[in-house]
Amino acid sequence: MAIKAYAFDAYGTLFNVAGAALRYRDALKVDPEPFAALWRLKQIEYTWTLTLMGRYHDFWELTQRALDYTFEKFPAADRSLRKALLESYWTLDAYDDTKPTLKALRVRGIKTVIFTNGTPDMAKGAADHAGITDVIDGIVSIDAIRKFKTTRDAYDLVCSHLGLPHEEVALVSSNRWDVAGAVSSGMRAIWCNRTGQPEEYPGLTAERTIRGLAEL
Repeated sequence: MAIKAYAFDAYGTLFNVAGAALRYRDALKVDPEPFAALWRLKQIEYTWTLTLMGRYHDFWELTQRALDYTFEKFPAADRSLRKALLESYWTLDAYDDTKPTLKALRVRGIKTVIFTNGTPDMAKGAADHAGITDVIDGIVSIDAIRKFKTTRDAYDLVCSHLGLPHEEVALVSSNRWDVAGAVSSGMRAIWCNRTGQPEEYPGLTAERTIRGLAEL
């Protein structure tokens, strides 16, 4: 069955989440790469643990909490950059293949949406900054249901928004756990494995693995 719509994860797939810390490579006073990695890890961990507990705080709040935790783990980091780091999350740089891919899919008549744990405002800010707002068909945020990925409700939400059955919608995500969640829900999934991560989640495998969005 043909794919009629792609639902693109935002962070790590369309937008470079490490970019927020890398912008302040020198001023941060610590290695920005492990700093950014821990910030991201805790951000995602909070979404999982809260959802398992039946609780909800939006992604913007969790992004702030995760950054505060990261500063505690990196005491040499310059805390005066907290505001600047958080503000940069609203203007993350898109990967070089993001806009050309979205434009090419639009020419082919395939629907595309951003499907994100982020709040609608966060996703819109990043999309506006990247100049892709006019080449997508909308933004779908789990904030509407107050349950993060990988709950089935999240994937049902994006299919309902698109008005298409699960088997006609493909998630595109750099997060292997997100791919597993989509496949478990009945959606199709494409893993954009930009950094050569090992396979995991046997039995919940993407129908394709790509190294960049241009391969779509």
